[in-house]
Amino acid sequence: MIDLQLLRSNLDAVATRLADRGYAFDRDAFLALEAERKESQGRAQELQASRNAQAKRIGQAKAKGEDAAPLMAEAAAINTELVSLEARAEDVQKRQQEFLSIIPNVPHPSVPTGKGADDNVEVRRWGTPRTFDFPVKDHVDLGTGLGQLDFDTAIKLAGARFSVMKGDIARLHRSIAQFMLDTHTRDHGYTEVYVPYMVTSECADGVTSFSKFKDDLFKIDGRDLYLIPTAEVPVTNFVRDEIVPLDQLPLKFACHTPCFRSEAGSYGKDTRGMIRQHQFDKVELVQIVRPEDSYRCHEELTAHAETILKLLELPYRTMVLCTGDMGFSSAKTYDLEVWLPAQNTYREISSCSNFEAFQARRMRARFRNEKGKPELLHTINGSGLAVGRTLVAILENYQQADGSVTIPAALRSYMDGREKIVRA
Repeated sequence: MIDLQLLRSNLDAVATRLADRGYAFDRDAFLALEAERKESQGRAQELQASRNAQAKRIGQAKAKGEDAAPLMAEAAAINTELVSLEARAEDVQKRQQEFLSIIPNVPHPSVPTGKGADDNVEVRRWGTPRTFDFPVKDHVDLGTGLGQLDFDTAIKLAGARFSVMKGDIARLHRSIAQFMLDTHTRDHGYTEVYVPYMVTSECADGVTSFSKFKDDLFKIDGRDLYLIPTAEVPVTNFVRDEIVPLDQLPLKFACHTPCFRSEAGSYGKDTRGMIRQHQFDKVELVQIVRPEDSYRCHEELTAHAETILKLLELPYRTMVLCTGDMGFSSAKTYDLEVWLPAQNTYREISSCSNFEAFQARRMRARFRNEKGKPELLHTINGSGLAVGRTLVAILENYQQADGSVTIPAALRSYMDGREKIVRA
């Protein structure tokens, strides 16, 4: 959630930066709520002063043996108005929180201004796309040709945007996730965690605006439970309503889960194959850190995700997203885009975002600083990586003229030392 004090102290600058990301901040509505809040608070202070003065007069009257009934009646009227004002103040606060809850995060000053994906800026790239001396197939034709990727059966089971994997491709998919977890826990210092695949609406609202994005989630009928769109939701909520001791920071978690997304609003996009599905696997990286460490840790986490692509020898580029292409909660995001030969382009395989205190403010997640004072945490997360898209990239980049697929060297120990996937 956006910092209310920042709005109060620097309204014009915040509104301008929000406009950079395409959000029209309702200045009049905010100022009206602020005026109503100030009015009720001012009147409450006046009444509290009157109540205190009246209590003193009542005490003096009683001490003199005078009739205090008229003064007590006046005090009762003051109390009645104060109760009404308290209820009004609670209502204003509730409406103000609702107003704030749908405002996106303010982009970091280093984020380039732009309207959409075309305005994202390439930071670096690694690897050289392979040159093929035969017609390139996409992952759908490769997988079905091997008899191990079956979309027709998936449609029979669950409808469109699902897949069935068999044999070595299913094992490769599992091996990719295991390889990622092993690398991140062994080499990068993350603690592996296992979490529920369902969360409450309160959990979902802790990382983003539930009211804005609930249509993107699959709901469990009759329950306040939703299938997770990413492990970011449950893992980040570990610190909801907590004050983390300083000596426990940073917290670094790696989590492999299936992810479920309704893809509301994406009708007709990437309907072929595994690029955009209702169910897919990810290994998610989450860091929970001190504010002064967050941008260093953001770079670190991004590098950890990049390491997986390097070890798999998959060409990729790193993009910093512009203001108009950022996620709701993000202050700054890097997208990692892997080379897909069949599309002759780079496609997103990971987003690594720094949310600063935006999520922590929603979750009331804090730590005790060096002075022992509670302070909001900063949260960072990224895919390390999306498992299905990594499988797609391997199938396409490692394909052979005979339709077989070479297994990357980094994964062969997970595949009993085999070097190729061939038709069963």
